[in-house]
Amino acid sequence: MSPLVSLITALALLLYLGLTINVSRYRVKYNVPAPQMTGNPNFERVLRVQQNTLEQLVLFLPGVWLFSVYVSPSWGTGIGVVWLIGRIAYAWGYYQAPKKRVIGFGVSSISSLVLLLGSLIGILLSSFQS
Repeated sequence: MSPLVSLITALALLLYLGLTINVSRYRVKYNVPAPQMTGNPNFERVLRVQQNTLEQLVLFLPGVWLFSVYVSPSWGTGIGVVWLIGRIAYAWGYYQAPKKRVIGFGVSSISSLVLLLGSLIGILLSSFQS
């Protein structure tokens, strides 16, 4: 397996860690003590970015690995980079205003869908070749 797929995995986890740290920072900045999940709208947007990224990681991480095993590690890495860019754009946009999250959400969601569907096709094709 390509070490680049491992790098993409580590970068995705590092991105998630950064988003989680932002939630902690904004809890303090806007005085939203745990376990409270609502308060200042700026805090709520930062929390939503972190939560949505966690939700997306559940699809992305197995998807990028399955795609890389059954289709192509190079393509899996490339699509993984696109997913990361989409997640960063999603966070950056959402931090500014909810309407600005759409493009980043679309890019990362389509990337995950390509990884998932590509994996399924690769798995099916490989099972027929055996």
